[in-house]
Amino acid sequence: MTKEHIPGGLLIAIEGIDGAGKSTLARGLADLLEQAGAEVVLSKEPTDGPWGTRLRASAATGRLSPEEEVDLLLRDRRQHVEERVVPALERGEVVILDRYFPSMVAYQGAAGLPVDELLDLNAFAPRPHLLLLLDLPPATGLARIRARGDVPNHFETAQNLERCRAIFQQLDLPDKQVIDASRNEAEVLQAARAAVAAALARRPGMDAAPLLRRLQA
Repeated sequence: MTKEHIPGGLLIAIEGIDGAGKSTLARGLADLLEQAGAEVVLSKEPTDGPWGTRLRASAATGRLSPEEEVDLLLRDRRQHVEERVVPALERGEVVILDRYFPSMVAYQGAAGLPVDELLDLNAFAPRPHLLLLLDLPPATGLARIRARGDVPNHFETAQNLERCRAIFQQLDLPDKQVIDASRNEAEVLQAARAAVAAALARRPGMDAAPLLRRLQA
């Protein structure tokens, strides 16, 4: 199958509180798009780089101050954007991110930092062509975390997730699509597939018909 390249690429960010199913959806979309003939880069934030690793460790050992978290997240994101995200978009690939800058706005905003200032700090980060917000009640997300055998970490308290959910819902960002994540995995994937097809159809300078036909088959 001939690989399809998209002028300027397609950046998809998957967001939502812990337990919403972001990683599952990211893998599912990557599989669908690869089968349809797209070149796909699947990544996540925080990354496994030096800054992201330090932040991930704090989830188990105890949260840093909101300011320290922001510093690490911005260092991690700048490296990620410069070394992986932008080059992939320039090659015409689909980039799927399991968390991106809206998570920083929600989680550090829930910790008390001003949301508008957090958005301004991320002005350097390319805006997603599609932002998929997986929305569900925190109690459901926490139940899923426990069901898979994990213990909720320092970011995953009911109160914190409720504040994060409210910020996610209120964020006014272009191309934001809210998906009811309390539905089953297949239904969530189908809703996301339709949103991706619509986003592809909006991309300028591209004959999206072949890729769309295969994606919708």
